[in-house]
Amino acid sequence: MTKPKSKPGRIFAALLAVVLSASTAAPAIAAQQDSGPNMIRDAEIEGLLRQFARPIFKAAGINDASVSVYLIGDDSINAFVAGGQRIFVNTGLFTKTKSPNEIIGVLAHESGHIAGGHLSRLNNEMATANTERIIGMLAGVAAMVGGAATGNNAAAQAGQGVMIGSQMAAQRGFLSYQRSMESAADQAALKYLQATQQSPRGMLTLFQTLANESLAATNGADPYLFSHPMPFDRIRTLEVEAKKSPYFDKGDNPGLVLRYQLAKAKLIGFMQSTQRVFQRYPSTDKSLPARYARSIALFRHGDIQNALPIIDSLTNDMPQDPYFWELKAQALLENGRPAEGIPAIERARKLLPNNGLLQLLNAQILIATERLDLVDKAVTLLTLAKKTEGDTPDLFKQMAAAYAIKGDVPRAELATAEYAYAIGDKQMALEKAKRAQSAFKHGTKEWLRANDLVTFASRK
Repeated sequence: MTKPKSKPGRIFAALLAVVLSASTAAPAIAAQQDSGPNMIRDAEIEGLLRQFARPIFKAAGINDASVSVYLIGDDSINAFVAGGQRIFVNTGLFTKTKSPNEIIGVLAHESGHIAGGHLSRLNNEMATANTERIIGMLAGVAAMVGGAATGNNAAAQAGQGVMIGSQMAAQRGFLSYQRSMESAADQAALKYLQATQQSPRGMLTLFQTLANESLAATNGADPYLFSHPMPFDRIRTLEVEAKKSPYFDKGDNPGLVLRYQLAKAKLIGFMQSTQRVFQRYPSTDKSLPARYARSIALFRHGDIQNALPIIDSLTNDMPQDPYFWELKAQALLENGRPAEGIPAIERARKLLPNNGLLQLLNAQILIATERLDLVDKAVTLLTLAKKTEGDTPDLFKQMAAAYAIKGDVPRAELATAEYAYAIGDKQMALEKAKRAQSAFKHGTKEWLRANDLVTFASRK
């Protein structure tokens, strides 16, 4: 028998309000904020990027488990490697491309940077460039001081010239090194694509698009002041090598094409205005991607009554797709009907049981019902999600809400401290961690974690 719905008492209401004061966004894709690029978490698109990259990683000799792939809410066509083995992909790489092959080509290029150890070597080169600049500046200062002391203005001016010249020489040397790495990554990408029997055509066409976009900026510019090879020179080199591939005219896998089209429609549905969504995917278009985009645009703007029938048409046509069920659960949650979304998220998790983002969404839905009989299950799901999602701020926020509903104030305080620290609010983290620590027995794992947070948050 299902127990009746039970809401938290007044004594915990204030704590719960603090925990949930930030906007409660499902751990799926959210609309881009006006403040600039932001990290986007979405199980479907992250899974697709992994599917694109896995064969490339294998060909490059890269351990798939050691590489993290992130999606950035930025409409420009770009991807880059940073912070070790981390590939960052802009949403524009989906919304402005025409085929999976174009994205795969970019991932192959970035894999070339990882396999070549370019990031660490670039840091070393940067350190060398800085050393050269420092030495040049010291020599220039010495010349200027000497000239000034002897009243020799020419020597002082020469010293200033040495300073400027040393900086320019170091900068040019560093940029030259960057250009050589970009060329090496291009060649590595061609190698990986051939090894995986994939066409390099997409990589070539995407670079042609980028070259056309940068035509005005690069026309007449000094090629030695760019970190990448000049666009059309790069394309000419690539084109000669790419057309040697026996797979140049090979098309994309139809299954990947559909998944790519759905991911693209999803991003457009979430990140563009309803008017633009319906212009791109008019109601006369009955394809899966078109219905996907329209349903997202509708529920985002509160029209759940018209969104749900479209979502149901998707789950009817493809009942084995976990992401259509996830969408239904998210739409109901964000329109104040979390309990109705439980069967949908459970169906999604049955199809994709080990996905941390789906576990997190399931927990969030259970917590949003504020039913005591569902909170323990939510905590279990959050604990499972932590294995793959680590220190995701929303995980701690939901954990704090769950413990607040249960009336477990110390653990709610500790989870709130974790959340505050994860988003960079050291003051709140310190306050909550101290309060939590005082409630736990000395030496327990909760006390030790609170003590760690007090230490970390106290650092300047």
